[in-house]
Amino acid sequence: MKTDDLAPQWRKSSRSNGAGQCVEVAQNLPGVALIRDSKLGDGSPVLALAPAQFTAFTRLVKDGRLDG
Repeated sequence: MKTDDLAPQWRKSSRSNGAGQCVEVAQNLPGVALIRDSKLGDGSPVLALAPAQFTAFTRLVKDGRLDG
């Protein structure tokens, strides 16, 4: 495995919008999904979740149960 394989490959979430609600996710690392604020880029804190936790989190977002 190359070192580059261990670097997160960030992509903007399809749930991001132009109103400052922007997140990026990286799911290319084994056993973990990463979430960060896309506005902050590399300076953003990163939330690391196990795959089952990420699935539960995205379900809550899609259901609108995390809206402020």
